[in-house]
Amino acid sequence: MRLTVYTDYALRLLMYLALKKDGLATIAEVAATYDISRNHLMKVAYELGIAGYVVTVRGRGGGLRLAEPVEAIILGEVIRKTEPDMAFVPCLKPNDRSCTLCPTCVLRQAITLASAAFLKALDGYTLRDLIQPNAKLRALLAISHRDSDIAPRSNRVTRRN
Repeated sequence: MRLTVYTDYALRLLMYLALKKDGLATIAEVAATYDISRNHLMKVAYELGIAGYVVTVRGRGGGLRLAEPVEAIILGEVIRKTEPDMAFVPCLKPNDRSCTLCPTCVLRQAITLASAAFLKALDGYTLRDLIQPNAKLRALLAISHRDSDIAPRSNRVTRRN
């Protein structure tokens, strides 16, 4: 199981925005913090906006912020929306019959089950879970405590069933 750089950037952008008090951050700020491509991050932010995770505030002092509370952003759903192709092998694509084993292939079934289990496990995590403990993340990303409105809580991970 492998996620694209695109999805990695999407998750990192969401985590950064979750740690900001007013949620506003510029593309340049986030790109510099993570030392990643500004242009690539702009594409990611645009797609996250279309998906309803991010809103843009225009003008002086504008930037990006989360469109939903951190508890409402589910990791598995973000990955489903940002990964263009979850088919780990060609035969998992709809209507692909590139292999003569496709009609009876147990490997294909096993990979399908593993993929579903992978996403189901990620559905148990929200954006809030990803930013805990937030004091360490804020320090690492140089986001001051006054810039964050996410209250620290225990290290216990909340999972949805």
